[in-house]
Amino acid sequence: MAPSTASRVLGRTPRPLPSSVAASLADAFLASEIWAKDQLVEAGAYVMGARRRWLSPLVGDVLASFARPPVDAPRLLTSVILRSPDFAEAVRKADERRSPLRIHHRVVGPSASQQPSGALPRIDSIPDLAALLDLDVGRLQWFADTKHWNRRARSGALHHYRYEWRTRHGRIPRLLEIPEQRMRRVQRSLLERVLGLMAVNDAVHGFMPGRSAATGAARHTGADIVISLDLTTFFSRVTGGRIYGTLRQSGMSEPIAHVVTGLCTNAVPPRVLAAMPPGGSSDERFALRRALATSHLPQGAPSSPMLANLAIRRLDSRLTGWADAVDATYTRYADDLAFSGGPRLAKRPDAFIRGVQRIIEDEGHVANPHKTRVRRQGVRQSVTGIVVNQRTNVSRDDYDRLKATIHNCVVHGPGTQNHRRLDDFRAHLLGRISWVESLNPQRGEKLGAEFLRIRW
Repeated sequence: MAPSTASRVLGRTPRPLPSSVAASLADAFLASEIWAKDQLVEAGAYVMGARRRWLSPLVGDVLASFARPPVDAPRLLTSVILRSPDFAEAVRKADERRSPLRIHHRVVGPSASQQPSGALPRIDSIPDLAALLDLDVGRLQWFADTKHWNRRARSGALHHYRYEWRTRHGRIPRLLEIPEQRMRRVQRSLLERVLGLMAVNDAVHGFMPGRSAATGAARHTGADIVISLDLTTFFSRVTGGRIYGTLRQSGMSEPIAHVVTGLCTNAVPPRVLAAMPPGGSSDERFALRRALATSHLPQGAPSSPMLANLAIRRLDSRLTGWADAVDATYTRYADDLAFSGGPRLAKRPDAFIRGVQRIIEDEGHVANPHKTRVRRQGVRQSVTGIVVNQRTNVSRDDYDRLKATIHNCVVHGPGTQNHRRLDDFRAHLLGRISWVESLNPQRGEKLGAEFLRIRW
């Protein structure tokens, strides 16, 4: 009897890895209409081409681990199969016989996310995600780059990011990872349609609608003591693994969370790391290179700030609890942490700060010791550059600089003051005046009146 086309294809198919066999079995189990032993054994026999003796105890292990089909976690099911002693023994015996386990039939397993909370859309499949982002599946997979081909490929037009090192005097340099225009559009769509709908801790005031540095600073006015800390290499320390875990906790299925993580994280190519300019200690430089070389949130992507807020919700919750224990207030604006309180906090600030640092390190971050500040009443207390002694206010230095710039525009013309060659210097000045007015209406009104005297 002549071999069928399928048989000829199987004859040319390379030996599948145990992980591939386990994944195929997982898909078949999930596709079974009934989650029961006999039906799962039959599903496994279809994949393997025969009813293998080890399938029955393997299915027993699966049913002991999952009372119902884990349709949102096919990768977890695959790992359970791989760790099963019966499956491992079957692989070992097959290797000894030099007759490896082969996949005779593949089944497309179902995938479904858990019911999300609030206004979050439910995304059950990769095609669903692609449609939500106005992409086809192939283009979605290309943007996600879950295999990190971009990191290994030569520099070219098809790369998703361009890189700019920024030197900082006496400090470790900063790397901007700027998504190219198409990638930026995808990330912004994901932010608007999915990520921006997720809930964050109430202590967060950065990159949130209706919140700002001003709303965060307002929480600390009139306090006996204000403590400020800063997180180092904030975005690069939020790993792809942490993002994936955050998305899974939100109800996304494993395949969806895996692709979304790929869309929003990046691993920097070696050629870029090799070009790191001078700055910082050897330990700081090593830590930064190691963080950038692995999957992390890129500083420069529109989705990164919101994902960082989501990924460190546990840190925010723990710091909120630590502050509550001494009747203090905690807020965070990006990597700037602020605490304020009354006599209980003012009595032992050093011990309180040590506790904050332990929590930060336990959550995988590092506080910059050079930026920790303790300010009591009687000195200028500020949070994210905003004075908070009695009420929110712009600092005297910032006000005087802006006042001088506007005055020089009146006397010498605005062209003499646009040192950064901004395209719309007028809008830039108006924005700075509005910022002052939001903190101190009287000062803002004075600056606005002077601004009207400028000849454009």
